[in-house]
Amino acid sequence: MPPRAKELTPAQIKGLKHPGGEKPIKIAVGGVSGLHVQIWPSGAKSWVLRTRYGEWAETTLSDGTIQRGRKKRELGLGAYPDVLPGAARDKAREAKAKLEAGIDPIAERKAIQAALIAGARRGMTFKDAWEKFAAEKIKEFSTDKYREQWKRTVEIYALPDLGKMAVQDIGLQDVLRVLTPLWDDKTVTAVKVRERLEKVLAYATVQGYRTGDNPARWKGNLDMVLAAPGKVAGAENYPAVQLDDVARWWQALQDRDGMGATALAFQALTATRSGAVRFATWDEIDLEARLWTIQPGRQSSKITAKDTAKRIPLTDSMVALLEGLPRLAGSNLVFWAPRGGALSDATMGKVMRMIHEADLKAGGKGYADAKTGAQAVPHGMRSAFRTWISDRTALDGDMAEVALFHKVGNKVAQSYNRAEMVEKRRHMMAAWGDFARGIKPERAV
Repeated sequence: MPPRAKELTPAQIKGLKHPGGEKPIKIAVGGVSGLHVQIWPSGAKSWVLRTRYGEWAETTLSDGTIQRGRKKRELGLGAYPDVLPGAARDKAREAKAKLEAGIDPIAERKAIQAALIAGARRGMTFKDAWEKFAAEKIKEFSTDKYREQWKRTVEIYALPDLGKMAVQDIGLQDVLRVLTPLWDDKTVTAVKVRERLEKVLAYATVQGYRTGDNPARWKGNLDMVLAAPGKVAGAENYPAVQLDDVARWWQALQDRDGMGATALAFQALTATRSGAVRFATWDEIDLEARLWTIQPGRQSSKITAKDTAKRIPLTDSMVALLEGLPRLAGSNLVFWAPRGGALSDATMGKVMRMIHEADLKAGGKGYADAKTGAQAVPHGMRSAFRTWISDRTALDGDMAEVALFHKVGNKVAQSYNRAEMVEKRRHMMAAWGDFARGIKPERAV
């Protein structure tokens, strides 16, 4: 048995010095067998327990000698003087007892640290997880405006309820508390919120902040307790002019002067979004080829940078409208504001509202959506066009979806069928223009 080290006093331990050299030294301090103070060349000190544990075993060395002994273990017990001699001896006795019981103190310590880290991760709030996810996700978007719109749906509708909750604790009822008030009246917005909730919670799971099923998942989960978005009244398109009122609305629009009214007429004829019209430039227009081409990522077009260019066929009435437009010196914009720059969305909406109010004042019924009774808005002309295709023509519905820049079919079908049907669509849009002007078709469409 090796001799027991003399038990050093706290004052003696404090006075120990490094003798010089580049390597640390270890000095037994006694009190507990195997307890050493380790001294570094810098003078820093720490506690080390050198011990043996486990069953006795025989090991054959390279020279054939048989050595009998137990497993060696060296454990760090903390820095001196953060851990004083009395505490160091207590920790050494505890560590030796654990080793004799078959418990590895280092493995145990790592397990405790891992549990603390996991606990901290599970304590991550939804707001923190959202901010981490959003910081990465918004890099995919092409414009600052869309980034802001994308973030605000969650910040307005989800953060007030879920922001302070730990993502680990968010369940189905919490998700429903956010979605239910929106589902019937603001269905389109609710669908976007649900999708973003699902992605944030999926991100939290991948990052280790939560475990278990995703309570914002639709299939086999929320679809059991919420009506399908397409079956909910709130999921209808923007308030649209009723088909029987379109010709009357068009005539009223022709009585209006100004760039806003002209832009609204062009939007109605092309069935495009107001942003696509407001920021249209002359270099996008080819009057000779009778095409309007919008490149991916163009401002307010809703065409992502990863999408393909969209070609809109121009009909005779569209070309006539464009050829009659005044040009603004120094500007490439097709439709421009009186003080220069692009028209605001409010300008076209104001024209729509003035037409509606003027009709009401004259004793008419105005121009309101058939289902909701809400005053029609510029974007609603796209809905009117789509309804006209379905209810009044035998034209291909997929062709109408292409005209509206909507995806047609599943992803497989989209990858194989990339036809733009430009000339067929030109015929379709010409027929729509005739319908808007109240001209009866010479043949069925």
